[in-house]
Amino acid sequence: MIHPQAIVDPTANIADDVKIGPWTYIGPNVTIDEGTVIESHVVIKGPTRIGKGNRIFQFSSIGEECQDLKYNGEPTELVIGDYNTIREGVTIHRGTIQDNSLTSIGSHNLLMAYVHVAHDCVVGNHVILANNTSLAGHVRVADWAILGGFTAIHQFCQVGEHVMTGVNSVIFKDVPAYVKGGGNPFKPRTINAEGLKRRGFSAETIAVLKRAYRLLYRENLTVEQSIEALEALQEDTPAVALLIDSVKASTRGISR
Repeated sequence: MIHPQAIVDPTANIADDVKIGPWTYIGPNVTIDEGTVIESHVVIKGPTRIGKGNRIFQFSSIGEECQDLKYNGEPTELVIGDYNTIREGVTIHRGTIQDNSLTSIGSHNLLMAYVHVAHDCVVGNHVILANNTSLAGHVRVADWAILGGFTAIHQFCQVGEHVMTGVNSVIFKDVPAYVKGGGNPFKPRTINAEGLKRRGFSAETIAVLKRAYRLLYRENLTVEQSIEALEALQEDTPAVALLIDSVKASTRGISR
């Protein structure tokens, strides 16, 4: 299962059925769980833990030291969950001690070619990062987000659940849950209604979320006034809670 031209450190913990292609390097302090396939010309350095059923394509660099000038060789970590697809040329860096010493990728994600995930990022589950998307340090991307090609996100920004961004979006502030938009700088346009339909949200719930969006973005309310109005909607439509929580959790201010 391991090609004879692969280089695997003897201390790496590799499940028996993991496939590793030629000219791939697996360093020390790397754990790879069962069913994962590593193609040729991949570099994986530790401390890194990779879960089950992942596929990592050629020329990806996984678990490398970060580009933060404050990093001084500390043993920080990268953790990747299960059933992710990591395409050609993706780079994912380990964390820093200035945060939680951890970069984290969840499960069932698609990272398309040449995506960059910087130090201390947290990517949830069922996320799609399209080609050349770049996450700066300390970025949080929540479940089911879809970031269009060449999306760039400033450090410490948060992207909420079910968000969708257009091609060439540049995000400097937090994006609340359910929002769809684009541009440089990123501007919210509407609710990601089509994505919500595909994920089983009812027409009634989507209608309420559209109303919630209008309260947040179209009624000239302050953020505090918007939250009060949204909390009233939440009583009958629990899905509004994600929107409220993402606005309250914002540390950089929301994109408006």
